[in-house]
Amino acid sequence: MHRPTALDPNDLDRLTVLRRSLHRHPELSGEEDGTAAAITAFLADTAPDDVMTGLGGHGVAVVYRGAEPGPTLLLRAELDALLITEVTEVPHRSVHEGIGHHCGHDGHMAILAGVGVLLGRHRPTRGRVVLLFQPAEENAVGAAAVLADPAFEQVRPDLALALHNLSSLPFGQVVLDEGVVNCASRGLRVILQGEPTHASAPEGGVSPASALARLLTSLPALARGDGIDADYRLVTVAHAVLGEQAFGVAPGHGELWATLRTMTDAGMDALRADVERLALGAADEHGLRVTFEESDVFHHCENHPEAVALLRGALDREGVAHTTGVLERGSEDFGLFRTVAPSAMFFIGSQRKPDSPALHHPDFDFPDELIGTGTRVFARAVRDLLG
Repeated sequence: MHRPTALDPNDLDRLTVLRRSLHRHPELSGEEDGTAAAITAFLADTAPDDVMTGLGGHGVAVVYRGAEPGPTLLLRAELDALLITEVTEVPHRSVHEGIGHHCGHDGHMAILAGVGVLLGRHRPTRGRVVLLFQPAEENAVGAAAVLADPAFEQVRPDLALALHNLSSLPFGQVVLDEGVVNCASRGLRVILQGEPTHASAPEGGVSPASALARLLTSLPALARGDGIDADYRLVTVAHAVLGEQAFGVAPGHGELWATLRTMTDAGMDALRADVERLALGAADEHGLRVTFEESDVFHHCENHPEAVALLRGALDREGVAHTTGVLERGSEDFGLFRTVAPSAMFFIGSQRKPDSPALHHPDFDFPDELIGTGTRVFARAVRDLLG
């Protein structure tokens, strides 16, 4: 007899094979059609009540219904990989040069697939479980696209849960907090436009060099706070370019790419205004035109007490020790789900030893041993809410 929250050894073997196959065949944000197809094929054996594909791009929603009316619980994982060349020597290393699953999304998907295996055997008593495999998390496009898709209304949840592995936490340690757990962040491209001219007569043009040099130091100086609190802000210069690669031309074009980071969305609005003020001032002083382009806009993640209580109860009943006290500088676009339902994300440690590779490192590989733990926690949350 199978327990409704426990995978058997054969299940874990199959999920490990799935995870490693996903690792071998990573796909970038917005290009996850093969990954979506692999997930859909794997879960077909669980006889879901409904499968929605193409949600917000390549998103997949797999639905399991109880016999009685009740709430809808959404569990979410991410489909996409990173533009990083893998350096591991594992047999399941990426076959796609320059692309790799180095954030653990392959493991997150395997955990949700494990929940699907259990739901295939034991439907909830009431309500619905939606397993959402979301596209394009890494560039912050996917959550917004899923929520904006008219089809999402068919699976709109009453509660939403997620998890993320953290290489900064000891192996298997779980952290769960109420309130803000991931910072808001966005990429801002500051484009300075002057007039190029011959290098022998730079006075005949308008160079952005001085303005760019000023911004390289003045923008990071907007940072505030050593710890993460309501006043925390960070500006990281990620890239800068000036002119062309030619000795005969004085530059007329410059760009600075900066990542802005704050604890909350409200703090982000204020930081963005300060960055624009400095850029506009530098451009005006040097006779330049300036424009701004945003990308990778992540909203802060804030765990709702109701969703945290459900996860905390599941952790306790499954005997998974947990603590509090992690507020991640890193961002996650799961934060947008709080606009449609109470939501919460818990973190689970993937650090095998102190020098284990960090997330987004080309040597990172999700530990298969976490699949069972993650599945049990989510499956228990399903049973506690829906029976």
